[in-house]
Amino acid sequence: MKIPPGVSPKDFADAIQQFEEAVGKEWVFTSDQDIALYRDAYSPFFGEPEERVASAAVAPDNVEQVQKVVRIANTYKIPIYPVSTGKNLGYGGSAPAYSGSVVLDLKRMNRILEVDEKSAYALVEPGVSYFDLYRHIQEKGLKLWIDVPDPGWGSPVGNSLDRGGGYLMAQYRNHFDSHCGMEVVLANGEVIRTGMGAMPGAKTWQQYKSGFGPWVDGIFSQSNFGVVTKMGFWLMPEPDSYLSGTVMVPRHDDLIPLVDTLTYLENTRVTNGMPDLGSPLLRIPMISEIVTYNEAGPPPPDAELAALLAKPGAESSPEMQEYALRKGVSFWSCKLSFYGAPKANEANWEFAKEKFSAIPGVKFVQNESYKLPLTPEQREKVHKPQFGIPSLAMFSIGARTPVNPNPINGHLWFSPIIPRTGEAIFEANRVFAEAAREFGLPMLSFSLPSCYWERAFIYIFAFPVTHDVAMNKRNRAAFQKLVQRAAEHGWGEYRTAPAFQDAIMNTYAYNNHSLLRFHETLKDAVDPNGILSAGRYGIWPKHLREKKA
Repeated sequence: MKIPPGVSPKDFADAIQQFEEAVGKEWVFTSDQDIALYRDAYSPFFGEPEERVASAAVAPDNVEQVQKVVRIANTYKIPIYPVSTGKNLGYGGSAPAYSGSVVLDLKRMNRILEVDEKSAYALVEPGVSYFDLYRHIQEKGLKLWIDVPDPGWGSPVGNSLDRGGGYLMAQYRNHFDSHCGMEVVLANGEVIRTGMGAMPGAKTWQQYKSGFGPWVDGIFSQSNFGVVTKMGFWLMPEPDSYLSGTVMVPRHDDLIPLVDTLTYLENTRVTNGMPDLGSPLLRIPMISEIVTYNEAGPPPPDAELAALLAKPGAESSPEMQEYALRKGVSFWSCKLSFYGAPKANEANWEFAKEKFSAIPGVKFVQNESYKLPLTPEQREKVHKPQFGIPSLAMFSIGARTPVNPNPINGHLWFSPIIPRTGEAIFEANRVFAEAAREFGLPMLSFSLPSCYWERAFIYIFAFPVTHDVAMNKRNRAAFQKLVQRAAEHGWGEYRTAPAFQDAIMNTYAYNNHSLLRFHETLKDAVDPNGILSAGRYGIWPKHLREKKA
């Protein structure tokens, strides 16, 4: 068993004994076999001394037990690392950011405390998974949808605190933005409730976000200022119907007006589901097509197209454009989704087609049109997250498939945010292709961003993780360089694994890193002993900050 840095064996043994008294001996894990379950399955440090590992784990059952654990940790200055379900593979899993920390595993706190159909909200504990909440809603026959990420095995609380995203109407896709009210245990063991929850007996805790005075909820996302033990979420009322249509444009440069028109239609709520970009010509699947693409593989291109695709910079070559126009293959496509009354969906689709018709040669295809709720047969055919149904199908990305016959051991997500313009897509591909060649990375083909959030695009590149130490070292070095290269162009990552959180926080450097210095001021005030999630998102407690300096 690893002992936390700076803690004596006797103090650690005393703390473990008190943890056992607080939560029950069977819920304190110290054996090597148990602790191995808290390793990052996709660790970029596999087999190296730098791998982040826990010293122990504690699983409380309720907020009072969380308070006890936190107070014990404060007494002995034991670093602890809260996780909800620890399912954020590619972003660190359940491994602590500071090796040797005790994982505060909140999996037993899995109660669905309230689901209100009329007001469309839920109040849940951190151990509740998307599958748990979905099953509860189905069993109760409630006409509510939850916005789920891919894959949907994680926790609404954990995913929201890491600012994950999903697929439904725009006001639900940004998961932290769709939360309303939280309960937090601070580093000293005190409990606070945010928003209207600060009023005893409040009737609108999950209905009005900000309460009175400064709205502090944001400081508990992507941070280490407290342990969130309850969180409210606005849910989407089940709509009457769903309709989707695909817009296809013929030329390379048509991506620019395609994106401009899409942005206008989304910002004015003409289309209210997650847009989905693809390229029939370049054989880039939409997100909703990835599972089918991975499992079955794409239809093979003809010999002429295969030869064109094999050339560097194929997407912008005159030959590719000529081929597309001659063969009638669309260069770019965009799937639009509409939720609402059938007549409204149809009218909005017609209006969208009218706006896109300004692009010469544009074509339209109407796809699914469902009266909701879906039948069991329909549920098996659809891209489930677009209908509020959690799924694990996206794990086809790392599975052995026709597209990926030799899978690696995992991946890290490189996730930069870029402007929502066609020009930015072209620039990002140019920059990332140059960086890939320079750093020896496999990201050489053209890529399209995702549209999880409004007003900005996100790229999600999978960096390979292997069990080859030398290769992992090369990939980590390349990841660090790519972070810096993106920052030089004004693109910052929205989220990352602990291995790179310092590097990415360092790129948010305006006014001599004034934002980080403010984070550190808050850290010193609310957690003076630095026991909570040391190093998470680049925020280190004072005693470790000084050592690093």
